[in-house]
Amino acid sequence: MSNSRKKLEQIIPKIESEAFIHNKGLGNETGFYIFDYDPKDELLVRDYIKHIKKELNHPASDRRIIEYDLYEILLEIIREKKIQSQVPVMEEKKGREKLWEAIINVAGTDAYIAKINQKYQPGDVIFITGVGKVYPFMRSHNILNNLHHVLDEVPVVMFFPGTYDGQSLKLFNRFNDDNYYRAFQLIK
Repeated sequence: MSNSRKKLEQIIPKIESEAFIHNKGLGNETGFYIFDYDPKDELLVRDYIKHIKKELNHPASDRRIIEYDLYEILLEIIREKKIQSQVPVMEEKKGREKLWEAIINVAGTDAYIAKINQKYQPGDVIFITGVGKVYPFMRSHNILNNLHHVLDEVPVVMFFPGTYDGQSLKLFNRFNDDNYYRAFQLIK
């Protein structure tokens, strides 16, 4: 059994614990967690997230998983700005660098945070997915740093294809995303 599979199987018991949902044992820190995994296990992780949602999102459960896929949010922002037809044309005519700059201008961190900043109920758990799919247009540490300002009542779990050592994020085990000190490893 892979290391990612072993870690995945520990998520539901962790989320079901009262300590997790009430941020106990975190020294008054907000419950922000990172589930890091080997990027080659991306499809396994995606399937397991579906499994977690199926197991916990039912009327008898006192937990509700709300998933935000960063790539889907990017596509939604592009559709709302009515620029989806311009994206391939801009890339072809002006290149990837100009496309990257243009997308960041319309889909910056604030736009993502606005999509995630909702009213939540006790028992809700936020899953942030799609970190690898949205790179390089959005960086995970930007999302986490800005979510701290708006989400402090519900636990947040970011699924991260790479490594998190408690201090820094390394996307795909290749790119240093940035130092990030305010999250806990969901499963060590």
